[in-house]
Amino acid sequence: MCDDLVRDPRVRVRTGGPPDPDGRCVVYWMQRAHRAVDNPALDTAIALGNELGKPVVVFLGLMPFVERANLRHYQFLVEGVPDIADGLARRRAGFVLRRYPDHRLEPFLDEVRPALVVGDESPLRQFEGWRRRIAERVRVPFWTVDADVIVPSVLLLKEQYAARTMRPRVHAHLARFLRVPPAPTARVAWRPGRAVASVSADADLLAGWPIDRTVGPVSSFRGGTREARRRLKAFTRRALHDYDRGRNQPSEPGTSALSPYLHFGHIGPREVALAVQAAGAPHDSAAAFLEQLIVRRELAVNFTTCNRHYDSLRGCEPWARATLADHRRDRRPYLYSESQLESAATHDRLWNAAQRQMVESGWMHGYVRMYWAKKILEWTRDPADAFQIAVRLNDRYFLDGRDPNGYTNIAWAIGGKHDRPWPPREVYGTVRSMSFDSTRRKFDAEAYVARWSGARR
Repeated sequence: MCDDLVRDPRVRVRTGGPPDPDGRCVVYWMQRAHRAVDNPALDTAIALGNELGKPVVVFLGLMPFVERANLRHYQFLVEGVPDIADGLARRRAGFVLRRYPDHRLEPFLDEVRPALVVGDESPLRQFEGWRRRIAERVRVPFWTVDADVIVPSVLLLKEQYAARTMRPRVHAHLARFLRVPPAPTARVAWRPGRAVASVSADADLLAGWPIDRTVGPVSSFRGGTREARRRLKAFTRRALHDYDRGRNQPSEPGTSALSPYLHFGHIGPREVALAVQAAGAPHDSAAAFLEQLIVRRELAVNFTTCNRHYDSLRGCEPWARATLADHRRDRRPYLYSESQLESAATHDRLWNAAQRQMVESGWMHGYVRMYWAKKILEWTRDPADAFQIAVRLNDRYFLDGRDPNGYTNIAWAIGGKHDRPWPPREVYGTVRSMSFDSTRRKFDAEAYVARWSGARR
């Protein structure tokens, strides 16, 4: 079975060799897929443990060093910890939870002496850097598993130019990967003994941490797999049937609003896709949703995986960078500083409403997010600066900030990524523009403005 698992395209062998025969367990280092259900990395660890006749223990080390993360993000993350603990207990896997300053993986590995270590894949550079350092230092095989996409990223081979090139490549593999997964249970129970300390999943996990607390938690979302599944069930029952017509309405009932849960790994895209397929919705609505969940979302993962400049204008297409450079000196009718933008102090009522929704709720409808980023380009003197302002605001306030989807949305809006040249206009050049008037054809912009005009930080 080990050979079969190695051949699974979701598995990346970072440090090779056979499992240590003297190892006491298999360790799963949980960093991205924060869930005990529909988790290919956890499934791989349990399958390995069962073959080797060893217990499986999941290690979650909470630490305050994630770039641009703040109390809003950390609170959402830790709200999901009790669900992880309960789910792992049902699968007879151990769970060791530690928090800063006792969060490091290597001391834990020294304590438990694993036969093999399994981790999550992540395309973002900070997390990839941590995995590379572990691969250099660990003395046993270290595998990582692509657990938060349906079609493994390695099968796409290279950076895809647009959805039209991505779509056939993804659909060619869906029959293989979009199916109900096995959920193995550990045959050998984890018995940690007194020497392996763990924090209670119900403890105040953020007490005393040196994190940015200027952006607080939101009341509109609560983290965890149970809550993600509740929202998924409500969406498939109430909104999915009309998704093809209602998805452009910038309100939660018209969409799944699952992006924070997908970002933190509290639910997996495969579970969401299978639930949508089983819901009996009209074909057009189900197909439209799956296009967003699978093709568009995994196009974003492909972009951040293959393009090391994913969070700057340098990652965008040469034609877009060239046209923006040509129009850099165009007169901007309005110029705003980053602080003015952050405070929603512009002349544009729709943009201000969008910014307030982001600050207040931690979420924004995808179509409005496009408009939001486009206008930052229009109101900033330099396109590269506009890109960085959008990244900072995106990562600071959105619950699903610091995510491939967010960076790809900004790259599309500001740098024409995954798009094509359009008729030239001032400031934008041949990058697609958006206006307040154009939004009226998609949704009731006045109602949206009225909804968020009174929101307060």
